[in-house]
This record gives sequence, C-alpha cells and structure tokens, in this order.
Amino acid sequence: MRKSDLKKILDRKVDYYNQPSFIEKDPICIPHGFTKQQDIEIAGFFAAIFSWGNRTTIINKSRELMQLMDRQPYEFCLHASAAQLKRLETFKHRTFNHTDLYHFIDFFRQHYNKSNTLETAFFPRKGMTVEEGLNFFKDNFFSLEHLKRTEKHISSPRQKSSCKRLNMYLRWMVRNDENGVDFGLWKRISPGRLICPLDVHVSRVARELGLLQRKQDDWQAAVELTEQLRTFDATDPVKYDFALFGTGVMEKP
Repeated sequence: MRKSDLKKILDRKVDYYNQPSFIEKDPICIPHGFTKQQDIEIAGFFAAIFSWGNRTTIINKSRELMQLMDRQPYEFCLHASAAQLKRLETFKHRTFNHTDLYHFIDFFRQHYNKSNTLETAFFPRKGMTVEEGLNFFKDNFFSLEHLKRTEKHISSPRQKSSCKRLNMYLRWMVRNDENGVDFGLWKRISPGRLICPLDVHVSRVARELGLLQRKQDDWQAAVELTEQLRTFDATDPVKYDFALFGTGVMEKP
C-alpha cells in the first residue's frame, strides 16, 4: 500500500475513534471524572499505571481507589489521616498492593508540596525529550525510601521498556486534540515530541501495516513506530494511537 493511501486510512480511523464516545470504555474516563488539574493528574496517573489487562477491570479498580480517596485524590494525598490511609490496606490490583500505594501517595505529597503540577516531576525544564523525562521521573519517583517491589510498577527507557503506560499518560496530559479526549494540560513538551504508547494491539497492527519492523516491543520499537507516524503528522504523531489501538481492540475478527 502506498504511504499516502495508508495515511488516508489512518486519518479516517483517528477521526472515528478520537471522539468523546471513546472515553466511557477507556481508562481515560477516570481523570475525566474530575475538574481540578491536580485531581486529573493524580487520577490519570493511577489509571495509567493500572492499565494492563482487561479494560473493564482497570476502570473498576481505578474507581474503587478514587472512592477510597473520597473522590478527592489531591486532597487525600496531601492531608490523609492515619485512619484514612489504613482503609487503603484492602486495595489490590494484580501485583499492585497497598504498600506500593503508600509510596505513590508519599511521592505525591512531597512533590505537590514543592510544585502545583505533576508536570515538573517529568519535565523540570523545557526542551527535554520524552526519553529524558521518563528517565528523570523514575529516578525522581524512587529518590524517596521505598520497597524494592514497588520499582516494577514504574518503567523507563533506560530499562529498554516500551513504557506503554507512561507514554499513554503523557499523551493524556500533553496532547490537546480539541475533541475532548486528551487533556492538553502540560506545556513543557510539545505533542510532536511524544512517543506512541506501544501495547500488544498497537504493535500487532503496526507490523501488519508495515509501520514497525522491530520484533521486540521495547523502547526502540516505540521510537521506530513514532518516527513512522511523524511522516504522517509531525506535529501530532501520537493521534494515530487511536487508529492503531482502535483497529487492534475494537475491530478484532
């Protein structure tokens, strides 16, 4: 297939999937339940980190956590009492449990006491690449005392991981699609510099379309795919995440 024809097909699929109707059945519905920026950042972060496995389960577990936080995640992370924190002992999602949760909350409390946005935890200065930002975030996140087991929940390019969940989170926070799906809250990095979230559905479709040659689903593969998508739209390459993911999940035979 000619690249121009493939672009037309993918653009049509972006238009189809990048709509408010996408929100309801996707983990991005969790941050869409809030209006305060800090609540959106925290709720979105948890929803992204929980995003492996069944989407219905991811959404239900994210909602469960938001209820345990009295649907005020920012206020809860900053000011939760010992009794409020104790109720989190019942929370578990796959391998993520309350001990991991306590570290996340501790990090949020310390970070938001220094900054009014989570953006600075990834991008302390303008001009950074996503790779630099994700490596910085992991170092920053685990600069506090923590259990070794919690490290598996935060990936980084340095580990050669595709960083699917964090790249998805950055798409939510950075990309302003004007269709009401992604939030476009963060401005220190442009949408054109984002890296496409690479999960099994996206990578499978990308390989079928000839957009990805690399066999492993790692950081190098995510970069390779994104470079191909930039030839279609250099200012907003990750909009094609909607097309690839939608094709892979919604159009399964």
